[in-house]
Amino acid sequence: MAILVRRLFKIAVFIGLLLLSVRSIPLSNEWSLAETRAWIRVSDWLDVDDPENLYFAVWLTIEVIVAAGAYIAIMKLWRHCQRLRSHA
Repeated sequence: MAILVRRLFKIAVFIGLLLLSVRSIPLSNEWSLAETRAWIRVSDWLDVDDPENLYFAVWLTIEVIVAAGAYIAIMKLWRHCQRLRSHA
């Protein structure tokens, strides 16, 4: 039972970090002409209909990577603190 609770807690921590990270995605970003051309070229190359969908997917991927990095750092720090507390 304790293992299940720990796993659910870890999942909740990751989801919380992901939600905090996703809130920073600039949804209504105004692109310059050069940025617009670049996003249109890349979306055409990847066969994506709307460049804004590609923009959102790229940002979402970045935010998932950031949340995973923060999660890994928090878990390593937690284990380190637990080891220090058990040796004291």
